[in-house]
Amino acid sequence: MDCYDQASQHAHGVGMKRIGMVGLGVMGRGIANNLLAKGFALTVHARDAAKAEPFTASGAASAATPADLGRQCDAVILSVSATADVEHVVFGPEGLASRPSALKYVIDTSTIAADASRMFAERLARQGIAFLDAPVSGGEKGAAEGTLACMVGGTEDAFAACLPVLQAFAKNITRVGDSGAGQICKACNQIGVIANMLGVAEIVALCLKNDIDPRVVRSVLLNGSSRSAAMDTHGQRLIERQFEPAGFRAELMRKDLRLAIALEQASGMRGPITTVAEPLFARLVDAMQQGQLDWSAIGTVVQQMGIDEDAGADALGCG
Repeated sequence: MDCYDQASQHAHGVGMKRIGMVGLGVMGRGIANNLLAKGFALTVHARDAAKAEPFTASGAASAATPADLGRQCDAVILSVSATADVEHVVFGPEGLASRPSALKYVIDTSTIAADASRMFAERLARQGIAFLDAPVSGGEKGAAEGTLACMVGGTEDAFAACLPVLQAFAKNITRVGDSGAGQICKACNQIGVIANMLGVAEIVALCLKNDIDPRVVRSVLLNGSSRSAAMDTHGQRLIERQFEPAGFRAELMRKDLRLAIALEQASGMRGPITTVAEPLFARLVDAMQQGQLDWSAIGTVVQQMGIDEDAGADALGCG
């Protein structure tokens, strides 16, 4: 049995005939391509109609509005930038839930506020639609290769029903808990990767201050206990100063950082990583106007701190 037949059987087995996709940016493109490759019938919607053309050329259908998508699909996957975008796509005047439809599941792979995810799940449940907050990690490469990590919040029944769809674009899929739990897990992920990246940036800055080639140091550390994805991928970007916005933009990481800070504040805590990182990202995105660069460019702020004491004080909010 080929992949198409297997995917079709899985989809039909959970009562899903067609999957919808909203958001065809860096991550959404990879997710949509993997759904097509695994044989799922797909309908796409993008605010920029040109982004849908490669998918319609490959056999996908196109919907003019999210409401039209909801009428056609049993499940819809979202890959958009922010909480407000999710709310608009789902509950706006032409949103998925704006009129009666066959829609049964909304799978939100965006990174948004956990409390908003819980609220969206409650609102949709009143219309008989299950909502999964299912943010992903693994970047553009993981999306393209279908190897993303997916952390899911929602009911056990909805998770089981949507698992074959998630398996089309993610390799490591875990139901963390009820609604909002996936977004809490994603906040933890972002704190971890930011912590690793700041460590890599400090290492590179220290090497440069002492006239040691950071490439050599990186190669040594990649074989030791300080090895990390940040050291491997972003360390190379930082050393070579390759910050083209092909990957995850700095402004989006700052958005995720702010979500993590808000979650910590609501939990009655203040974390050392988020406390240090926030002014650094504020400097990169606001003062330096570099939010469109890859987020590994945060390392340039750390390097400035090592060169200019006043810049370092300003970056940490101590100036």
